[in-house]
Amino acid sequence: MDAATTLYTSERIAAVRASTAAAGIDALVITPGAELRYLTGYDAHASERLTALVVPAEGPATLIVPRLERPLAASSPLPGTGVGIVDFGDGVNPYALLASFLDEHVGSGRRVIGAAERMWASHWHGIEAAVPSASLAMAATVLSPLRMVKSAAEVAELTRAAEAIDRVHTRMGEWLRPGRTEREVAADIKAAIVEEGHTAVSFAIVAAGPNGASPHHGVSDAVIESGQPVVVDIGGVVDTGYGSDCTRTYCVGQTPADFNDYYGALRAAHQAGVDAVRPGVTASSVDAATRAVLTDAGYGEFFTHRTGHGIGLDGHEAPYIVDGDDTVLAPGMAFSIEPGVYIPGRHGARIEDIVVCTETGVTRLDTLPTEVTIL
Repeated sequence: MDAATTLYTSERIAAVRASTAAAGIDALVITPGAELRYLTGYDAHASERLTALVVPAEGPATLIVPRLERPLAASSPLPGTGVGIVDFGDGVNPYALLASFLDEHVGSGRRVIGAAERMWASHWHGIEAAVPSASLAMAATVLSPLRMVKSAAEVAELTRAAEAIDRVHTRMGEWLRPGRTEREVAADIKAAIVEEGHTAVSFAIVAAGPNGASPHHGVSDAVIESGQPVVVDIGGVVDTGYGSDCTRTYCVGQTPADFNDYYGALRAAHQAGVDAVRPGVTASSVDAATRAVLTDAGYGEFFTHRTGHGIGLDGHEAPYIVDGDDTVLAPGMAFSIEPGVYIPGRHGARIEDIVVCTETGVTRLDTLPTEVTIL
């Protein structure tokens, strides 16, 4: 049985339909993005032409799709989910088609439509004009709780992605050395991300020396110097759309003394975060456990972002491991643990793994050692 068969099922559509009804929403309207792929396996192209999956609380789920893209939808896993396809040609008003479908399967009164989280505003305005009685809700109200808890098949895909990105990190010595620029190293890393099993690169941060103090630095033409710590945060997606995200910190030559002062505390904070994960605790409590270690060591002010984020078909999705997110962790939730220390003008470090909450605790999908690697 291939991955698509186990990932995209009629049972998933049925669960979403039941959750839609329970939320008091009459229908979901899902345009291209991770939500559409989660429901159907169809990785649709977003454009000015409307592509929209309509999932009524009661009634058949149907994909409205431009006629020229129907073959793409039909060749995706979508037909195996039981979702029907209705196409339209150029010159036809797709919003009127959607309104007609809602009239048939929801009724013609006031309707609550759960819109895709990242629906283009132009499409929502088109729906509003065609369905003036509609009121807007967020489809994420229904979909986010379901997407947070990964099935065994989804965990398998995240594991495959994590193993592939770990293999890239083990090759860092091939590229990271003094005299090369961050951009040159990143280009080699991006090629390796695909070589090691991803179908696309999501990002490749290579941040040397002072640039390591900027958590989302990216890359530059800065030349890597001997004795500089280098933060390398990389990720990609495998063919089913599930992603990887792993950060390690390297040093070309001897590590600076002030770097050594905080790196041990960073490793302890990362381990504390991993150890705090188990069913029944809140996302915010994991953040607190991680942050407390760095605060107690005197580096709390230099940990400037949340401890982590969920991952799946989106690189960042719920739950968020941050103060204020009181999501109760449950088996199947997958997210990063990624504390960092960033010393302005000097350097920085981050350790990031993807973990999965299990029935008994936690599993790390990224299994590399967390010591700084000297190259």
